[in-house]
Amino acid sequence: MSQPRPTPASESELPKPVTPASTYRLQLRPEFPFAAAEAAVPYLASLGVSHLHLSPVLEAAPGSAHGYDVTDHSRVRAELGGEPGLRALAATARAHGLGLVLDIVPNHMAVPTPLRLNRPLWEVLRDGPGSPYAHWFDIDWEAGGGQVVLPLLPGPADSCDLRVEDGVLRHGEQEFPLREGTEDLALPELLAAQWYRPAWWRETAAALNYRRFFTISELIGVRVEEPEVFTATHAKVLELVRDGVAQGLRIDHVDGLADPEEYLGRLRAAAGDGCWVVVEKILARHERLPAGWPVAGTTGYDALHRVDGVFTDPEGAAELASRYGESTGLPPWPETARACAREVLTGDLAAELGALERRAGVELAPAVRELLIAFPVYRPYPGEPELPPQALERAAELAGPAAVAGVRELLLRDPAFAARFAQTSAALRAKSLEDRAFYRYAPLLSATEVGGEPGRPAVSPEEFHAYCATLARDWPRTGTVLSTHDTKRSADVRARISALSQAPELMGSPAGSPAGTSAGTAADGPIGGKAARDPHLAWVARQTALGLGRAPEAVPRLADALLKGAREAALHTSWTDRNEEYETGVPDYAPVPLDLPADLAQAARANLLGMTLLHLAMPGVPEVYQGAETEYRALVDPDNRRPAHFPRAALARLDAGDVPDGPAEEKLALTATLLRLRRDRPELFRGYAPVAARGPAAGHLVAFTRAPGLLVAATRLSHRLAASGGWRGTLLDLPPGTWTPTLPSPVDPKSRTKHSSSVDVSTLLAGRPVGVWLRR
Repeated sequence: MSQPRPTPASESELPKPVTPASTYRLQLRPEFPFAAAEAAVPYLASLGVSHLHLSPVLEAAPGSAHGYDVTDHSRVRAELGGEPGLRALAATARAHGLGLVLDIVPNHMAVPTPLRLNRPLWEVLRDGPGSPYAHWFDIDWEAGGGQVVLPLLPGPADSCDLRVEDGVLRHGEQEFPLREGTEDLALPELLAAQWYRPAWWRETAAALNYRRFFTISELIGVRVEEPEVFTATHAKVLELVRDGVAQGLRIDHVDGLADPEEYLGRLRAAAGDGCWVVVEKILARHERLPAGWPVAGTTGYDALHRVDGVFTDPEGAAELASRYGESTGLPPWPETARACAREVLTGDLAAELGALERRAGVELAPAVRELLIAFPVYRPYPGEPELPPQALERAAELAGPAAVAGVRELLLRDPAFAARFAQTSAALRAKSLEDRAFYRYAPLLSATEVGGEPGRPAVSPEEFHAYCATLARDWPRTGTVLSTHDTKRSADVRARISALSQAPELMGSPAGSPAGTSAGTAADGPIGGKAARDPHLAWVARQTALGLGRAPEAVPRLADALLKGAREAALHTSWTDRNEEYETGVPDYAPVPLDLPADLAQAARANLLGMTLLHLAMPGVPEVYQGAETEYRALVDPDNRRPAHFPRAALARLDAGDVPDGPAEEKLALTATLLRLRRDRPELFRGYAPVAARGPAAGHLVAFTRAPGLLVAATRLSHRLAASGGWRGTLLDLPPGTWTPTLPSPVDPKSRTKHSSSVDVSTLLAGRPVGVWLRR
């Protein structure tokens, strides 16, 4: 195993790359502040990463566990250690050869408790449209009758204890500002005189009159397209970039902005060409990032889909879909996706839809609705020549060609309508797909991930190679990820679940429900009992239990994830209309920990190591999520934001020459090897060329070279491979030269067998599912 690089003797020796070799995501929170991140720097430097990627660092709502609810763009968050703590972290990172990447949130701010924590919003609520901050927010004053509708009350206003105290209107811990001269009015008159209307959230589904983040009313949209607003909300971040505290920026939810390209151009001009910038942009399988955006690429969910997909068996995935449909009676993916889009648009996003329909007029309103539902990607962008033909055709079938033509013309001539249509489209895709359909359609849960395509989850080696070649040519500095704070299941959980596509019979038919009382394996059959009550939930519980396995606190963590999933799916209960009787029974579906059968556990190991290898070796800048350098099993948030555990002792043992003990240490050794190669020999990670195998099992090997001094190979669908008799003389034609493995032999750690010309794959891999070789 390669050794960690010594700490540089002086700052002048530190590398100053414009592009990170790799990033390591840290989730900051009051329990894990800048000082805790600083303490982890020596370990992370020894692991081989080049940059720390920090969750949002600006002032946020008190106690926030994520930081995306920003309250003050001018200050670094005090609960994390403030600006001194951030600058100390940056200094320590620099001393160990690391840089920082900051996650920034231009799209929205918090509607906090108390409201005064967001000063611009507080002043708008106090002073109305005449406030100097009024242009900060997307507020439709006319729709609200001159008031901002604030859905912050737990019940109807006349049933809430609203009172004037110390010059403000209070309800519990919440405070509302008072318009000048209204403090002494009787309560009904006082409420009518304000520039806002506090309301029960249930009464405001269609009445909300400000743009928000998705369907979260506690996050209000910010108009960063206004130059003054951009300057005010980015001054501190740009100061940190100019001062060298940060070398890169991740842009959260870029699709929420009115004109992403214009915003990114302004950001690039302000941050300079040396700042690495990536955008959180979810690309459909056929979609490409706009070439004109001045960024290094995306945060990497498109890479996640390709890496996951190449380890998914298409035939087994199809069989699982068939078994799932028979077991649950639920519709196939296309119908599910359309139904969820209609539900979310007319329900959760009724206020946003209403705003568009009012602007379009009664005659065009149905076409607005159908175009949004039919739109095949997250959103259109200003300057695009035409809407997708398939969306126009499908909308015309339901709303009529004349109405669709009218909306199309309105989108072309009214930039404000077009911007709001695009922003609503992005929110609809996210909420209807990621936060509903992905929970409602569950044949193979590893495919229901951000950027995924559950109806067609498998990716062929040829498609994977074509994708990587495109990245190497067009976006070589893009980000790539496998696990994030937003993934519903970590890569290691997905690796175990995707192994089921090679053995779909292990899901049983039909699926059962609440578990027994003793631990078991997948081979024990369906977790039967109450299948008639909810076979969908039973199916989800079984796959999730197999994915999580014998992780710490597996049963309560699984129960929490199942309850969240049931609410998101909105089949029997939801966040806004909870079915208490149903929810009481959800924990019964959380079985005791389930093990994969031994042979499928080996397939999961092959998936785990293969996914890690492809991710860290493919084109782009790979990100390792906190703790995911070793085996990391996590479910949907907040489970995936649990405190990080750094395997310092295990890495030290491996560096001292120990042989990896089990999949967790195998993954750690593989991760450290590739991260250190990226850091120390960046010239190896250029270009991309597939290397094709020949023989009866050629389709089970994914191999490619970089530079071309680096060769990697990974076994795919290893369970199917073993069932067919193994490699059976399959050969890999190596590129010219002598190739030496970087990973020690599992039998003889000191052995480094060199290879050249054509080599039998079984000999090349030497009993491992993956391999890394350097040309000497």
